[in-house]
Amino acid sequence: MPGLMERLAAGPVVCAEGYLFELERRGYLQAGAFVPEVVLDHPEQVTSLHEQFVHAGSDVVEAFTYYAHRGKLRLIGKEDRLEPMNRQALALASDVASRHGALLAGNVCNTNVYDPADPATHDQVRAMFEEQVGWAAEAGADFVIAETLRYLGEAEIALAAIRAVGLPAVVTLVVDRQDATRDGQPLPEAARRLAGAGAEVVGLNCSRGPATMLPLLGPLLAAVDVPVAALPVPYRTTPAQPTFQSLTDPSLPDGQAFPTALDPFTCNRFEIGAFTSEAAAAGVRYFGLCCGAAPHHVRAMAEALGRTPPASRYSADMSKHVYLGDDPALARHNLAYRGQL
Repeated sequence: MPGLMERLAAGPVVCAEGYLFELERRGYLQAGAFVPEVVLDHPEQVTSLHEQFVHAGSDVVEAFTYYAHRGKLRLIGKEDRLEPMNRQALALASDVASRHGALLAGNVCNTNVYDPADPATHDQVRAMFEEQVGWAAEAGADFVIAETLRYLGEAEIALAAIRAVGLPAVVTLVVDRQDATRDGQPLPEAARRLAGAGAEVVGLNCSRGPATMLPLLGPLLAAVDVPVAALPVPYRTTPAQPTFQSLTDPSLPDGQAFPTALDPFTCNRFEIGAFTSEAAAAGVRYFGLCCGAAPHHVRAMAEALGRTPPASRYSADMSKHVYLGDDPALARHNLAYRGQL
């Protein structure tokens, strides 16, 4: 089976993400700590979502080990679940990937422990990444994703851990309100450093919606000669509110929509398709969607890239809609009523 780099050489790769938010919406994961205990408590739900994302067009099944690291498990007093959670997540993803000819990706993410000014935290972070990456390698992962990393320093530690086990690395930074890493590095320079240190793919994920991530991609593409990744959140961010954490809704008591009242800001499938087309035209090769993504968003992304995944069989065809269609067999009196809907 072609690996990540072979697939990227042949065309774009789609990697569906967003497991935290989608499983929280379905009632299987608690917002706040966002620890993926669903992997152990309801593994069938994780498998189902993996299946749905592949059906919608994802080339990659990403093991749901986001926030399944020692820092998060310690926070909720369940550190004993760390290894079972990681191994189970990898097994679930591996099963779906093998049955569908998809790539299996391991995953590490922001630890919320890293402090640039405290070398002791660097050692803690390194140990956390090394154990997760080790489990991914043992599970036969095709590559490892290191994502949602605000600090370039933390991203470099993650990349070193992945390279130490000989697996390809996709490293994506998260950009908040400032167009730079949290430790003050310009994004093109951060991308250059990661690519120079051996990352096979570099780019951005999370926080920014399509409208506010798109302008950041050109400088990244110009800065590196490795494939660039773009995985926005599917929310309507703006220059004034460039991240989904910054979105406000006056109907809410405190005005803050993140994380459980983002529904009014959700992008529709056409907006996701437009972003994908623009990013592909600019030169992006690795695509996906982060927190908030649902299978219909992934299908829109795949179709914008010229794909026809299995879910395309059910893409909308309004020609036979009782009021909005144009099929000659439709009743004229219903079509005439369209303006009264």
